[in-house]
Amino acid sequence: MNPSRTTRRRLGVATIAMIAIFAVFVIRLVDIQVVRAEELNSESLDKRAIAVKTYAARGDVVDKDGVVLAGSVIRYDITVSPMTILSAFRSGDDSEAELLASLAAPAAEIAAITGQTQSEVLATFTTEPDSNFEFVAQKVSTEQMRAVRELDIPGIYFEQRPSRIYPDGSVAGNLVGFVGTDGPQNGLEITEDSCLASTDGFSTYERGADGVRLPGSTVTTQAPVQGGTVLTTIDHDLQWTVQQMIAEQAISIGAESAHASVVEVKTGKLLALADYPSVDPNNVGGSAPTNMGSLAFSTPYEPGSTFKPMTAAMLLDQGAADPTSRVNVPYLWTSPEGSRVRDAVPHGDLRLTLAGVIQQSSNVGISQLAVRLPSSTRYNYMRAFGIGERTEVGFQGESAGLLSDSWNAQSKYDISYGQGVAVTAAQLASVYQTIGNGGVRLPLTLVTGCKQPDGTITDPAPTEGRRVVSESAAKSVVQMMEGVVTGGDLAKQLQIPGFRVAAKSGTAELAENGVYTNKRIVSLAGLAPAEDPQYSVIVTFVKPSTIRTSAAAAPTFQKIMTQVLKTYRVTPSTTPPPGLPTTW
Repeated sequence: MNPSRTTRRRLGVATIAMIAIFAVFVIRLVDIQVVRAEELNSESLDKRAIAVKTYAARGDVVDKDGVVLAGSVIRYDITVSPMTILSAFRSGDDSEAELLASLAAPAAEIAAITGQTQSEVLATFTTEPDSNFEFVAQKVSTEQMRAVRELDIPGIYFEQRPSRIYPDGSVAGNLVGFVGTDGPQNGLEITEDSCLASTDGFSTYERGADGVRLPGSTVTTQAPVQGGTVLTTIDHDLQWTVQQMIAEQAISIGAESAHASVVEVKTGKLLALADYPSVDPNNVGGSAPTNMGSLAFSTPYEPGSTFKPMTAAMLLDQGAADPTSRVNVPYLWTSPEGSRVRDAVPHGDLRLTLAGVIQQSSNVGISQLAVRLPSSTRYNYMRAFGIGERTEVGFQGESAGLLSDSWNAQSKYDISYGQGVAVTAAQLASVYQTIGNGGVRLPLTLVTGCKQPDGTITDPAPTEGRRVVSESAAKSVVQMMEGVVTGGDLAKQLQIPGFRVAAKSGTAELAENGVYTNKRIVSLAGLAPAEDPQYSVIVTFVKPSTIRTSAAAAPTFQKIMTQVLKTYRVTPSTTPPPGLPTTW
C-alpha cells in the first residue's frame, strides 16, 4: 500500500472527525446560548440569586416634647439555606437518619436561644431540602441574634426587621392604639397611618456554591423609605399622672369607667386625655374589646349640669340676661306649657340671680331663663360650640353625640341643664376651652403634624378659631363659675391655695331603655386661673357605686388642676374673685 495515500486517508478521516466534533460543539453552544439561553439563565439565577426584603421602620408617635409613645426597634429574622446546611452536615454516604442525628445538636442549640422546640427548628432545615431560604425564627432580639450567630452554624443567616414597641405601656394607649399582625388596628396608629407607614425595599444578591454572599453582587431594585413621625400635643408625664389619678378614684368609688381631659385654653391643644380602663398596646389581649379605643371620643353621655355655663353664655351674649338677672326658684316648677322641672335636692323657694343659679346648680332656674331665647337660637349656639358634630381631631370611632333640632315642650327646658342631649368628653372639653378663651372656639388638637424623614412638616393641624360668644359674655360666665368654688357645696374640695378657680359640677341621670335610672354619671369641669384662664380640666366618672354625686369627681379635679398649675409654673392669682351676688 502506498504510504502517502494511507497518510492522506487518515488525515481526511481525522479532519472529518474534528469537523464533526466541532459541529456538535457549535450546535450545543447555539442551543445553550441562543435557543435555551433565557431558560438556562433563569434556572441559573434561581440557584444563585437570593431576593431580600429590606424592612423600613414605621414612624414614631411622640409627645409634645419628643418623648416616644410608640416606636420601632430592630429585631431580627433568623433564616437558613437548607441546601447549604444539609451539605455542610452530610458526611460521605450518611443515611437520612445519620444526617438528622448530626443536625439535631445545632437545632437544639438554636431552639434553646429562640424559645422554640428542637423539632420546630429541625423542620426548617429539612422540610424543603432544595430551598435556599427558609425562616427559622422571626423578630428575635439583638441578644438572641448574637447568641445564634456565635454558634457559627453553616447556612444560618440574619436579616434586620423593625418591630413595634410602646415604651410606657398603657400611657396614652387609649390614644396611640396599636399595630397587630394585620397592620394598624386602633387609635393614631390607624388614623395617622398615612404618616407613619413605611415602604419596604427589595434587593437581590448572589451566593456562591458554599452559600456565602458574593461581594459586589447586591442589586437594589427598590430603596426602603422610613415612616414619618406623628407629632402630638400630649404631655407624657401629665398623661401618666392623670391616668393614675382617675384610675385610683374610679376604683375607690366603684366606677365602671372614667375619663379626664386637660386642654391648653389659648391653643386648643389636648395635653392629656385619659380613659379608665385603658388598653396596654404591649398586651392587647389583656384588655376588653370595649376598652381598646378612647371612651372620651367614642361614647357620648348626657352631661348634666356641666352644660349650664354654655346656656348662660348664650343668654349673656344675646343680652337676654346678666349675672344679676333674678328668678324665683321653687324645688318643683311647672312651665306654662305644663312641662315639669325639678332641682336635684328638695328646698324651699329661692330667690336666685343667674350667678346664684350657676352656684346652686338649679335646673329650675336655668330653665326659666333659657327660654328667653328661641329654641332655634339656642340650637345654633350649641352647634357653634361644637355640639352635634365630631371634633377636629377626627379620632377613630369618634361620635358626633346627639343634638336634635326639634325640641318639644319638655326638651326645650331639659336641654338647658344637659338632659335630652348627649356629648362626648372631647366635645365638652371644647366647650370649656371656648368659654375660657374669651368666647373664641379653637380647633381641638391632638396631632400638630407629620414630620417627614427629611425634616419637613406636613399635614399641619388647623389653628384658625371662630368667635362663638362675646368676650364679655365669656368672662362673666367664668366669674359666675368662680362662685361654685368660693361658696358652693363643694367649695372646700375645689379650692387651690393661691389661685382663683372657676368650676361647675354635674350629676347626670343615666337612661336605660328610654327610662332614667338611679345610676349616675358625675363630672367636674373647670378653668384656672379664673382671671385669665390658661387650662381647662374635666373629670368624669361613670356609674360610681359608693358616691353618686359630683362630690366623687371634685377631689380628682382639684388634684389634676393643682398638678397642671404646678407643672406649667402658672403665676398665682393677685386679685380676688368678683364676689357676684347670688341671691336677691
